[in-house]
Amino acid sequence: MSRTVTARYKGVFPVVPTTFTEQGELDLDSQKRCVDFMIAAGSNGLCILANFSEQFVLSDAERELLTQTILDHVQGRVPVIVTTTHFSSRVCAQRSHQAQEAGAAMVMAMPPYHGATIRVAEEKTYEFFAALSAAIDIPIMIQDAPVSGTTLSAAFLARMAKEIEQVAYFKIETPGAASKLRELIRLGGDCVEGPWDGEEAITLLPDLDAGATGSMTGGGYPDGLRPIVDAHLAGRREEAVAGYQRWLPLINYENRQCGLLASKALMKEGGVIACEAPRHPFPGLHPVTRADLIETARRLDPMVLRWGR
Repeated sequence: MSRTVTARYKGVFPVVPTTFTEQGELDLDSQKRCVDFMIAAGSNGLCILANFSEQFVLSDAERELLTQTILDHVQGRVPVIVTTTHFSSRVCAQRSHQAQEAGAAMVMAMPPYHGATIRVAEEKTYEFFAALSAAIDIPIMIQDAPVSGTTLSAAFLARMAKEIEQVAYFKIETPGAASKLRELIRLGGDCVEGPWDGEEAITLLPDLDAGATGSMTGGGYPDGLRPIVDAHLAGRREEAVAGYQRWLPLINYENRQCGLLASKALMKEGGVIACEAPRHPFPGLHPVTRADLIETARRLDPMVLRWGR
C-alpha cells in the first residue's frame, strides 16, 4: 500500500530511567544529567514514566513531579512522550491532560489491565482510548506490550487509528512484531502515522524493514542506535544492517540479561548518574552480569561511558 502520511515524530525515542538515591528517594540532579546525556547522545526525543522508567514503583505525586521537572529541564530541545497508563479511563485521561498542559508532545498508554487476570473486553478498550482522545489534543501512542496481557489484533489497532482522532502511533512489542507492523500498516494506511519498534531494539532491523518509522529503546546508547535508524529511513539499508550487526551484542545483553537496569548501570559507570539502584523490592543486577554488560559496552565505546567523566 502506498503511504503519503508525514509523521510528526520519527527516529529514536529512548526511555528515560528514573534515578533514585541509595535510600530510594528521587534524585532529581541525576535525573537532569541523565536527560542531558540522552539528548547529547543524539536522541530524536524521549519517553518518560514508561515501564523501563520503573513507573510501577512511583507515587502519583512523584509522577507529577518527574513530569514537570523533566519537561521544564528539556525546555523543548526534543519532543517528550509521557506515559500515562492506568486502568481507569478517567484517571488516564486526567494524567494525559496534565501531561499535555506540562508540555508533552505525545502520551503513551497500554490498554486497561490490573494484575494477572483483570482485563476488559475489546469494546471497553476502544472506549478507553476514545475517552483519552477526547481529553487531549496531542497524539496517543498505544503500547502493545505483553505485560498488559491484552491481545490487540492488527485489525483492532487499525480500526482505532481510523476512528479515534488522536490515536496515531503504535509501539509494537509483541512476538512477531515485524509481521504485526506490516499488517497494521496495510490495514490502517495513512491513519497509522507512527508504526514503532520497541523492546530495546532487539527486533529493530526486521521492524524497520516492515515499515517502522520510530523506535523506543533503552536509554544507554542512543548514539549507537540513531545512526542505524537514520540510515534505514534514508534508504541506506546495508549501512543500517552493518550498524545493527555491530551493536547487536549490547542490544541483546540489555534485552535478555539486564532489562531496565542496563541503562542505569551504564550511566553510573560513565558518571552520568550518582546511583544505579532500582527502588525496592526490584532486585539489582548481579555483579557478574553488570561486569559483563560493561565489558560488552566498552568494545563499542558508547558515549555513555565517557560523557560524565
